[in-house]
Formats: sequence, C-alpha cells, structure tokens
Amino acid sequence: MTPLNGARVLVTGASGRIGPVAVAHLRAAGAAVTTLSIGEHPGLEAERVLVGDTRSQEDVANALEGADFVVHLAALAHRDIAPPFDVYSTNVVSTFNVLAQAGAAGIARAVVAGSINAYGLPMNRHEVVPAYFPLDTDIPVDIADWYSLSKHHGEGTARMAWRQWGIDVVTLRFPHVHDEHALLAQSKQLEQDPKAGLREAWSFLHTEDAARSIVLALTAGSTGAHAFFLAANTTVAPYRTEDLLDKFAPGVPRLRRFVGREVPIDLTPARELIGFEAHRDLPIPTLDL
Repeated sequence: MTPLNGARVLVTGASGRIGPVAVAHLRAAGAAVTTLSIGEHPGLEAERVLVGDTRSQEDVANALEGADFVVHLAALAHRDIAPPFDVYSTNVVSTFNVLAQAGAAGIARAVVAGSINAYGLPMNRHEVVPAYFPLDTDIPVDIADWYSLSKHHGEGTARMAWRQWGIDVVTLRFPHVHDEHALLAQSKQLEQDPKAGLREAWSFLHTEDAARSIVLALTAGSTGAHAFFLAANTTVAPYRTEDLLDKFAPGVPRLRRFVGREVPIDLTPARELIGFEAHRDLPIPTLDL
C-alpha cells in the first residue's frame, strides 16, 4: 500500500518528455490516472486518456471529473518553441485554468512543473550572472523573456490558488530534464563550452528522478504553496564546480564552498518539503579545467 493507492490523479501534458514516465510511476504507486494532452501519444498507458487543451475550460472540467490530485505538466516549454504571445499566453492561461478549476472543485493538492527559468537568467539576452551561489529560492529575479515570465507568473498563480481555494500546490523548478543518453551528449557539449551552463548552475535531472519527485510532491505533508529548485547532486559539466566558478564567475559571491562536481544550487527545500534526493547520476569523469 502507498499513499496514492486508489487515488485518482489527473496528469496534464502527459505526452511530453516527463509525462509518460510520471504516469508510469503514479500507476506503479497505485493511482488511477487520467491524462490530458494536446496530442496523442501511442505509448501512453492510463485508465483514461484524453486529448484536449488545458486552456479550454470544458476540456479541463471534463478531465478533472472525479480527480483527487492534479499534476500539471502541460506547457510550451521553451522561449523559441512558438511566437512570444503563444508561449506566454498558453502557459499562464493553462496554469490558471487548471489550478482555478481544481481549487474550486475542492481538490486538495496539485503539483506543477515549474522551471529553473523562473528566476530569469538562463534565457536572459543580457550579459548577466547570478547574484550569488548556490542558487536558492531568494535569488534575485531578472526576467527578459516571455517563457521565463510565464513560469514566474505560474508560481504566483499557485500562491493565489492556495490563498483563494486552499489547494496546496508544489511547484518544482526543474532544470534541464532528459534521459541519460541526451544528458551525456549535453555533458560533451559543456566540456567544449562550459560557460554555457553557468546561469543554470550546470544542473540537470534524469527523467526518472523528475517522475519520482512528482510522486513525492503529491504525497508530502507540506501545506501551502511552495516553489523550489531541484536537481541531481552533481553537475552535468565534467569539471570541478569551484574551478568553473573561479573561471566564469570570479566576482560572484559564494555562500559556501563546493566539493568536486557538487551542483551549486541549494537543494534543502526539496529534501525538507518533499523528501527528494536524486538517485540518477551520470557516469562522467572529472576533468581539470
């Protein structure tokens, strides 16, 4: 028996990168899953598979019927995936629509796929660097693109939904999430151009760990609306973190020192609020920079 045994969970955006893996984890935990996706996914297995739009009040209301929990993954997940208006409006309307209807229906808890981009720097067009390391939930925000703005506003929507309807919401600020093959390819790219990973703190998360974090966030005892970073404990770059910071962020304050390839992100909230610790690391050597 698990806390999700017999629970009915709606997963939006289930046809994306994280969705099918999350659905499999939820079903393995005993949940009955309804999925709502903008398009079909031939390998998706769930108790109820729906095709619809999370911006549609009717589609979301139908998908929420009988749900106990919500996992909201649906989004246009990059600044350049569509025109600016479409990226921003799709993301903010979808998050509002799903959380508002879930809250009004009396659903007790939701998990939302947030992004490291909520603090604004990874896609920022200006030559900016983080105010300090490790990145944490108090890091100053500097937003210069519509995708990051949409993820930042999504966290505000989560707080509003909690205050208005009492629905507990956990927003997971995911870094780059992918399978091992793709992450190893990214590591080789950063071996050649390590500066490219600076504003994301060279962070990553395996898709399986992302799915695990969703299950943990659904079953955690935390109340209220929380948004926090989570990542693997090590970086995707094959260099020591202190060496990377010495070279590419020499003037940026460090609130503590980093051991080996330790990721320069404060992962304390993920551990304390949902009990998350990444299990998947990458088999990459540590090189001299």
